[in-house]
Amino acid sequence: MINFGSGILFAVPTADSTGAAIANATPVQFGNLQDISVDISFEEKLLYGGKKFPIAFGQGKGKIGVKAKSATINGSIFGDLFLGTGSTAGIKGIVQNFPAAVPASTPYTLTIAPPNTGTFTNDLGVLNTATGLPLKRVASAPTAGQYSVSAGVYTFAAADSGNAVLISYEYTATSTTAKNGTITNQLMGYAPSVKMYLTNQYGGNGLNLVLNACTASKLSMPFKNDDFSINELDFSAFADASGSIGYWSTTE
Repeated sequence: MINFGSGILFAVPTADSTGAAIANATPVQFGNLQDISVDISFEEKLLYGGKKFPIAFGQGKGKIGVKAKSATINGSIFGDLFLGTGSTAGIKGIVQNFPAAVPASTPYTLTIAPPNTGTFTNDLGVLNTATGLPLKRVASAPTAGQYSVSAGVYTFAAADSGNAVLISYEYTATSTTAKNGTITNQLMGYAPSVKMYLTNQYGGNGLNLVLNACTASKLSMPFKNDDFSINELDFSAFADASGSIGYWSTTE
């Protein structure tokens, strides 16, 4: 039997960040899986006598490590598989450099209308389009090169009337597909766990590997200037409550 390609990887959350079992968990499929490696290793225990080579060999502690690289990441990977704190439906987004123009007459204000009928939450700065220089934020009564903002209403100086500006801000909005979650400072000890299913099919043959209990130790998201981001999630497998690690199966 030979294998080709990265295969397909599923993970089903089994316990959250507090160690509580998850009922009716939603399985997560790793989208656009690029590659995955499963490394099974044991410590070597060698017994020597007076000669150069060992006279006995034993196995010590074992380890199963999984590294999965995926081009698609979603909220379930963040909230359910890695952090174990779950996720909430809704958008928490950022708009960068929204183009606008300071009104030519008083009161020289611009009111932000976030996408998806969202709600403005935080200002992230204003640039002068012509010069590329940032305007300075003040509490009130801005003068030339300054602005103030309250609840999504930006106020500019009369001296800047008619100027083109780029506004960046944070907002929230409702959504049935987008997800968000909070990163909290959890107590050390407990960790979220998942059950992993790996399958690779090629030429009518297949390899299946199931690991009953895994915990994620690292999530890497490398953002590049001129390439796609390939995210990596690292897992370690351990025995479940029954003492079982999992199983493997092949067609040959």
